[in-house]
Amino acid sequence: MKVAVCAKSQGIKASTDDRFGRCEYFLIYDNETKEYKAVANKGVASSQGAGIAAASQVIDENVSAVITGNLGPNAFELIEKAGIKAYGCEAVPVYRAVEMFQKDQLTAVSFAGRAHQGMR
Repeated sequence: MKVAVCAKSQGIKASTDDRFGRCEYFLIYDNETKEYKAVANKGVASSQGAGIAAASQVIDENVSAVITGNLGPNAFELIEKAGIKAYGCEAVPVYRAVEMFQKDQLTAVSFAGRAHQGMR
């Protein structure tokens, strides 16, 4: 199973990012190999549709789950249709978010947040 974690930078000690479409990186954790891969979020460069671009990217990475703070309506819909589970997480290091996920300590995201919430 692969998990995408929204992160503010590339390392596993980076803080999680509560923005999905505008996070800097997705750190993809592979449960089988126990390895992380940093992937720059293409949504950051989007003038519009950042959530859609980001959702498409994690879908292409074949992840089973996403750890984030919020998902806008369009990203939420795409993630849900792809069968990817989304989980909310406070600002913690990425490796800690993955540990919390593995211990079933994260809350499932069951509804979309406001659109354009990541525009800061």
